[in-house]
Amino acid sequence: MAAAAPPRAALAGGRGSRLPAGPARAPGTRPGQGNDGSRKAAGAAAAGSFVSCAGRVAAGGAMLVCDGCGRALSAEAAARRAHRSDRPRCPFCGAAASLGSDERRRRAEAPRPEPGPPGARRPEVAVGLPECPFCGVAAGRELEAHVRARHGHLLGPSGADTGSGEQLYECPLCSLTCTNIQILEEHVDLHLEEQSFVEGGSIRDLELAQQLQTEEDERQRSEEERREREEFKKLQRQYGLDNSGGYKQQFLKNMEREVDRGRMQPFEYHKRKTDMMECLAFGIDDGKTKTSGVIEALCKYYQNENKDVRHVWLSAGVDHFHSSLGDRGWGCGYRNFQMLLSSLLQNSSYNDCLRDTTLIPSIPKIQSMIEDAWREGFDPRGASHFNNRLHGSRAWIGACEIYSLLTSLRIKCQIVDFHKPTGPTGTHPRLFEWVLRYYSTDNEGGAKVVCTSKPPIYLQHQGHSRTIVGIEEKKNRTLCLLLFDPGCPSQEMQKLLKQNSDGTSLKLLRRFVGSLKEKQYQIVAVDGVLSPEEKTARLHASQVLTSEKIP
Repeated sequence: MAAAAPPRAALAGGRGSRLPAGPARAPGTRPGQGNDGSRKAAGAAAAGSFVSCAGRVAAGGAMLVCDGCGRALSAEAAARRAHRSDRPRCPFCGAAASLGSDERRRRAEAPRPEPGPPGARRPEVAVGLPECPFCGVAAGRELEAHVRARHGHLLGPSGADTGSGEQLYECPLCSLTCTNIQILEEHVDLHLEEQSFVEGGSIRDLELAQQLQTEEDERQRSEEERREREEFKKLQRQYGLDNSGGYKQQFLKNMEREVDRGRMQPFEYHKRKTDMMECLAFGIDDGKTKTSGVIEALCKYYQNENKDVRHVWLSAGVDHFHSSLGDRGWGCGYRNFQMLLSSLLQNSSYNDCLRDTTLIPSIPKIQSMIEDAWREGFDPRGASHFNNRLHGSRAWIGACEIYSLLTSLRIKCQIVDFHKPTGPTGTHPRLFEWVLRYYSTDNEGGAKVVCTSKPPIYLQHQGHSRTIVGIEEKKNRTLCLLLFDPGCPSQEMQKLLKQNSDGTSLKLLRRFVGSLKEKQYQIVAVDGVLSPEEKTARLHASQVLTSEKIP
């Protein structure tokens, strides 16, 4: 059995609805059912809506005259009974339909007989046959059959029997089922009103949605641009490209901070400032961060101690330089170049190349030397990365800048890229093997300690660089690199100079295979002197710098 139709108040409770809730009815009754008084009232209202007889009261108020046909009737009910047979029946529910305006006009204009004495019988007036509301065919009393036969597809599915003698009528727009055709008509009107409202409102809703989406896209784009700017500024600060000053500015600022904290006296501040300005004017390092004689102390130690070492190879004459107040946090690349240069200056093979560089240059001077190499044409891509300017900045440098500087001085070198681990747990045993071959070639023999003429090796990885000054080979054939780290202060390095050292200080230098687990390492290794022609060839080749990749 189909469910009973919801009350009109429920149907009217939606967006755009403006129907009243309807008269109250007894609980459990369906629309159209109720007490006798409500049915009578509903019948009177229906008669008023379907019948077009607007009664005109004659003199005395007892007679009514019909506007449709002019008959004089004694009561409104008589008027309804008199015309019930003339009105066409609704094909949906069988109720008498109201006459249209055209039909009322036709009837009003029809000839009427003169009124006779009271009680006299009036002649019947011919009335036209009712027309089909869909095609206009005069169907007469077969109107309902005509509509269902010819226009049934427009009426939707026929009313279904509820099992209690009632018919159910389905809304063609939302499939809602009603038992009262009038409620269904009003429900369909609601659909039409809502559709017209939504059609206008949907455009406004679409425009609002598009506006909100545009604003959200703009907000996200602005937020992303702001985040990118902050990240870029952060990278600029990290790599010293934020125009916040270079070595000199940082040196003075850090000294002022030391004075404020009570770690430096004002007179010392002014003395160190004067010394720093003098060294910068001459372009030489002040030597306050240098530790000399470490390689010689290592030779003596390995010859007399350390029984588990089978062989050790060392670079000759390398001084250690550590970061100072002026380059702390960004100067490791420059300090490693100073270590490499300190060894080359003590090697007569490079005297011709370094005739204009007899002393260790200061960091600002090294920056100017790299800029000179760029102006010659070395590594144009690297130069553009730094906007062709290093002097006066705190920019980090790496293997490419060291290569360009050395090549511009006619020093033969190469970049070797250990671009991925070659051992278990992210280690680089191929790097250790390469360093062993570098030192042991032309230096093979039975000596336990070999002080070679090989310059030290510049070692670069992400965020830091160090200098390889030698390599150990243990009796069990394991290898250990010996590194000078610019981050190690002079006080620690000087411990290696003590004659009674027990070897514990070597922990500062030793790095085994398991200690180097960065993703990538690059080295710059020096191997002789370039002729002018070779320098020119390397200048052209440096338009796109290449390296030897291992593996």
